[in-house]
Amino acid sequence: MTDIKNQVQNINPNARARDIRDFINKTGNIYEALAVITSRAKQLSVDIKQELHGKLEEFAITSETIEEIQENKEQIEISKFYEKLPNPTIIATEEYFDGKLEHRQRDRSTNLD
Repeated sequence: MTDIKNQVQNINPNARARDIRDFINKTGNIYEALAVITSRAKQLSVDIKQELHGKLEEFAITSETIEEIQENKEQIEISKFYEKLPNPTIIATEEYFDGKLEHRQRDRSTNLD
C-alpha cells in the first residue's frame, strides 16, 4: 500500500465535466470504462480507510470513562487532511486517463446456457 499523499499530490479535488468519447477511446465501451473506474475507486476507498484508521490508532488512548476524553491535535490534523482528499472516484478517473489502470476482458467464449 502506497502513501496516499504521493498518489494525489497533483490531482484537482473538484469534479469536472469530461467528454464521454474520451472514456470510450481506451475500452471501446462506456460501461466497461465506468466499470474499470468503479472497481479502482472501491479499492482506493478501502485503502484510504485502512490508512486513515492505521494513522489514527497510533494516537488512540484507551480510557475507562467518557469524562477522560481529550482532544488530540495530531488526530485532528490527520482527519482534516483526509477530509480534503479528492474523492476516490476522482482519483480513479485521473488514473484511468493517465493510463495507470490496466483492464482485461474475461473470456466470453464460455456460454452459460
